[in-house]
Amino acid sequence: MMTRRDWFIALAAATLTASAFAVVTQKAMLTSAIYNWNSIPVKTTESGSVRSFFSGPTPTLKNLEVHVTTLNPGQAPHKPHRHGHEELLIIKQGSVEVLIDGRWQPAGPGSVVLLASNQLHGVRNTGTVPAVYHVIAWTSSDTPPDAK
Repeated sequence: MMTRRDWFIALAAATLTASAFAVVTQKAMLTSAIYNWNSIPVKTTESGSVRSFFSGPTPTLKNLEVHVTTLNPGQAPHKPHRHGHEELLIIKQGSVEVLIDGRWQPAGPGSVVLLASNQLHGVRNTGTVPAVYHVIAWTSSDTPPDAK
């Protein structure tokens, strides 16, 4: 039978373990930096490739993520979907269509696309050359959970 002392020691050990785990799994705060294009590894995907520059908390956001997607002609990075966080797409090259409000709409070089929280959206390359676009995604304390 466990005594009060045994229960107290077990509770203290569990609390310390949980606290240590939380600290270890917490992402480091992003600070000002320069991310050189050539130093970011390219990950090949089924639809092209992606360069992930960073993803982590900032002093004002729960998470800020930047990556660059290259889509091969006729490809989409994934099926249309929705999520709680918001995203900006900045089209660098190529021709894409973006699903917004249930309609596929064209976007080309220089276009900036806002994908609002929990709105169904998608992207596909409609051109004959790879399309390249920058993605900036953020999560704040006001970001709702992903819609189902």
